[in-house]
Amino acid sequence: MITPELLRQARIENVAQSLREDIGDGDITAMLIPAEKHAQGRVITREAARLAGKDWVNEVFRQVDPSVELEWLFEDGDDIPADSVIFRMSGPARSLLTAERAALNWLQTLSAVATRCASYAARVSHTQVRLLDTRKTLPGLRLAQKYAVTCGGCSNHRIGLWDAFLIKENHIAACGSIAAAVAEAHRIAPGKPVEVETETMDELSQALDAGADIIMLDEFSLADMARAVEVVAGRAKLEASGGINEQTLVPIAETGVDYISIGTLTKDVKAIDLSMRLED
Repeated sequence: MITPELLRQARIENVAQSLREDIGDGDITAMLIPAEKHAQGRVITREAARLAGKDWVNEVFRQVDPSVELEWLFEDGDDIPADSVIFRMSGPARSLLTAERAALNWLQTLSAVATRCASYAARVSHTQVRLLDTRKTLPGLRLAQKYAVTCGGCSNHRIGLWDAFLIKENHIAACGSIAAAVAEAHRIAPGKPVEVETETMDELSQALDAGADIIMLDEFSLADMARAVEVVAGRAKLEASGGINEQTLVPIAETGVDYISIGTLTKDVKAIDLSMRLED
């Protein structure tokens, strides 16, 4: 679970790193502008989007220059029409320009995640399924992206390797069997969720008998997913996974599985087209 404090710490570190790599030992182009010159500006989206990343933008300007004032016209989770002004800013012109790229990078990336999630969630809103992200996140941006997932109406899978078990083929081979792997997981960390990846109906039965909390159906056919829902009958949660896309999403959701995990929610999103303009 991502707590507010954990997210706050990650955000401060995220932003500090993004500013270090962008500014280095100083923004030499901004030095062309007189230090006393003040300016106002606005950030516009060129395409419709679900907003995510407001606090990252606030943190960028806080670290660059706390005197900069921001006026937000939308909140995270809002759907924004194309060509809308997202926020306005005022402060030293040097500070606005120095912070621009880092602020827009965060907003365009996290809003892209939220926008894709919102699109996928809307497609299956007539079912009870929950769409989950995965650990296929951009390096260093896991908590930020997982936050954006929730802004888009989807849910988080495990945060990392420490907060839940996901027993896969190689784990099973090393332990000797599904039953042995699940039993050892319960011994090592009682109370932590135990999920088992399965590829056949026989493995599904083994995972169910072993007491798995969640059973992943890895690239099951639609018919076998529907059959798995009947066999399990609520005794464990079922998660569909493997190569899921916009064409297969709805039929899979309609089988009655509890979860669908989708790596593309975070790993290959296309940034939202944003621009900043200073005003006369």
